[in-house]
Amino acid sequence: MASLARIRSTLPRRVPLARAVQTSADSTKLAQDPSHSEPFTVRLHEDSFRAYKTEPPSLDVEVTKEGLLGMYKDMTTMRRMEQAADAMYKQKLIRGFCHLAIGQEAVSVGLERGITAEDKVITAYRCHPFAVLRGGTIAGVLGELLGRQIGMSNGKGGSMHIFTPTFFGGNGIVGAQVPVGAGLAFAQKYLEKPLATYALYGDGASNQGQVFEAYNMAKLWNLPCVFVCENNKYGMGTSAERSSSNTEYFTRGDKIPGIQANGMDVLAVMKAVQHTREWVTSGNGPILLEFVTYRYGGHSMSDPGTTYRTRDEIQKMRSTQDTIRGLGRYIEEWGLATEEDLKKIDKEAKAVVDAAVEEAKASPEPLEKDLWTDIYYKGTEPPFMRGREREEIHHY
Repeated sequence: MASLARIRSTLPRRVPLARAVQTSADSTKLAQDPSHSEPFTVRLHEDSFRAYKTEPPSLDVEVTKEGLLGMYKDMTTMRRMEQAADAMYKQKLIRGFCHLAIGQEAVSVGLERGITAEDKVITAYRCHPFAVLRGGTIAGVLGELLGRQIGMSNGKGGSMHIFTPTFFGGNGIVGAQVPVGAGLAFAQKYLEKPLATYALYGDGASNQGQVFEAYNMAKLWNLPCVFVCENNKYGMGTSAERSSSNTEYFTRGDKIPGIQANGMDVLAVMKAVQHTREWVTSGNGPILLEFVTYRYGGHSMSDPGTTYRTRDEIQKMRSTQDTIRGLGRYIEEWGLATEEDLKKIDKEAKAVVDAAVEEAKASPEPLEKDLWTDIYYKGTEPPFMRGREREEIHHY
């Protein structure tokens, strides 16, 4: 390994030929006077997007006061939920795997604002905000982490296995959700439904062979699938530059076009999602979408997150490019709410999460008889199921 490191250090670093995508959380400007009652237009930074074999999205975004405040509330609440999970893990109330999305809230909230309730979403194990936004509850997510009956998988799935009718997980195998996402898109096309499927994965999973196999099948059959790479710049302790020869993940689709977007500005995320949804539902086939974002914590709760990057780097991102603070700055500067109004939203979000924590803690653990349930989809169970020993039989 030491010799490999020496060889790597002598290799010339690839010099980017194009301007990098903007990752500031507060670079959007007003394109017209803001309104408290009517939609108005704002303009994203000129470097909010990069495109590969296609045109980038428009920089103009139509927003409303209600929508902006709603996104602020959602991002604040999702961060509070993840912080609560962090605290309970450190109290040893939550065990096992736990991957938090603190810092990446713009991706989940912006995605939800750009799609419809019927569109399909599937992701990896950093899934808690998606589960709530796709129809779940905070108590349901936290209860699942605690292994309680109130959990969205009845306390038997844990952090990585949470689902709703339009959210297909929460998947623990690195990259395995991507071909499943292509299958969801195939189902939508087969059923002739004008819906989009968003299959999310991280920069760490981007080198998995099954990801490229899914690209090929999706393009071969022109499936309405948006392959979304959440590039938070680090895999499980390894920077993207050390693991990937091509870190421009939106260009990896060969014949599939791609968009790279600022994943720290929720408005840029929403616009990119709206653009890609229009692309795939118009019969153009799949498209890649890379969000350049950043996670504040480690890869998982067992990773301190500071052995492969500096504390100064993390603090700089928190203080200068935080996605919640950036949206709050828009809202204040455009006269849509005061600092006190935003503090009230944060206080309400904390109260909601605190109540959900207590509700989840009060829920009982699954019963012994529950071990036999949820093995098969309801209504498709066999007449009986054998347990650990031949004599241990459960009849349905």
